[in-house]
Amino acid sequence: MRTRSHRHAVPVITAAEPSQVDQLRSRQRRYLLMMGLRLLCLLTGAVAYRLHVVWLIPVCVVGMVALPWMAVMIANDRPPLKRSRFREVHVDAPVDRAIEAAPEGRVIDQ
Repeated sequence: MRTRSHRHAVPVITAAEPSQVDQLRSRQRRYLLMMGLRLLCLLTGAVAYRLHVVWLIPVCVVGMVALPWMAVMIANDRPPLKRSRFREVHVDAPVDRAIEAAPEGRVIDQ
């Protein structure tokens, strides 16, 4: 009688990229998180202005200006490619690929 361990094993694809839907969902979450941080900077800046906490206002302004730009850049970027042993190129020595000229005095006609 065959045991479960002798059945055909399901192949595991370790180098597979996440699906397009998963990548989109991940980028959307990061974008919403960064826009939430921008909203937090806006509210903190308003409270700091109201309480006359002058040193906190420039920090909030930088966050409100930089976060949208960073969020768009990150949301439009794809995840990095995984390193794979099949993608590596090994070059031992440079290969001379130039075609050698025919020896002098020898002419080849067709």
